[in-house]
Amino acid sequence: MPLGRSRAWTTRLAFGAAGIGNLFTAVSDEDAAEAVGAAWEAGIRSFDTAPHYGLGLSERRLGTALRGRPRGQFTVSTKVGRLLEPVRAASAGELADEFADDFAVPATHRRVWDFSADGVRRSLDASLERLGLDHVDIVHLHDPDGHEDDALRHAYPALERLRAEGVVKAIGIGMNQSAMPARFVRDTDVDVVLLAGRYTLLDQSALSDLLPEAARRGVAVVAAGVFNSGLLAAPAPGATYDYAAAPPGLLARALRLQATCERHGVPLRAAAARFPLGHPAVAGILIGLRNAREVADAAHQSHRPIPGALWRDLLAEGLLPEGTPFPEGN
Repeated sequence: MPLGRSRAWTTRLAFGAAGIGNLFTAVSDEDAAEAVGAAWEAGIRSFDTAPHYGLGLSERRLGTALRGRPRGQFTVSTKVGRLLEPVRAASAGELADEFADDFAVPATHRRVWDFSADGVRRSLDASLERLGLDHVDIVHLHDPDGHEDDALRHAYPALERLRAEGVVKAIGIGMNQSAMPARFVRDTDVDVVLLAGRYTLLDQSALSDLLPEAARRGVAVVAAGVFNSGLLAAPAPGATYDYAAAPPGLLARALRLQATCERHGVPLRAAAARFPLGHPAVAGILIGLRNAREVADAAHQSHRPIPGALWRDLLAEGLLPEGTPFPEGN
């Protein structure tokens, strides 16, 4: 596996900037800036955002917080596939905060799916302006679940041209499934995959398709959604799995995972953050962060010593399938 290519696009822990785009709840400008600053102090140098996150708010805040940092010392990834089109309100008073697509932002724009070549360029131009950058390190095709043909025939070739021009350093695909990214790894020259929720302590579905293919081709995988939207961070009745109430069977499994971790003195969220790094295709993990306190906890848990006996017990208890790779050492 050509590690030089696979490891170039992320630090071991990457900053997911959906939270500072007001995902689920509003975040102040000050908290957003402090979160990015704390991440920098913790050694995090990879930052992921998207136009979708808060209708551009995440990109603007991230760009502002990174301004003045040495450009050669960090990577930024953003995404294409949704254009932001302005909307006209009947009056300024009617433009209230709302949770459109789970983001608490004023409804000044609407999201429009567009995986055309022109749409890719327009989206990236707007992102560069919001970020205040002249290039981005990675551009991901963002959730092309219902647009696979357009993404392959139009959006991906447009990104190849932008990569050749130096406007984009790497091409990626970011999804909540593993089958379509596996096809892109096989059929295109993508550099990186941002995989959300499909390689975690509760879901190892990427082991059957994406991860072996990525390892074979030397494509970096960044594991996001390592807590499956909350259940692996704090399993309890009412916890969410993939942004919906966790089914009873999954909650029971998460509680068993937690009990095994506790016997080894390890918080479940620490094991969940470390687990994906056991696969050779996984170059890093991405955790959504919205304030300095969350950054400090994520940095601590992602580097917390974990005994090998914990992973062996999870295998022995049937909580992980046989043959699952796990991180070596502490």
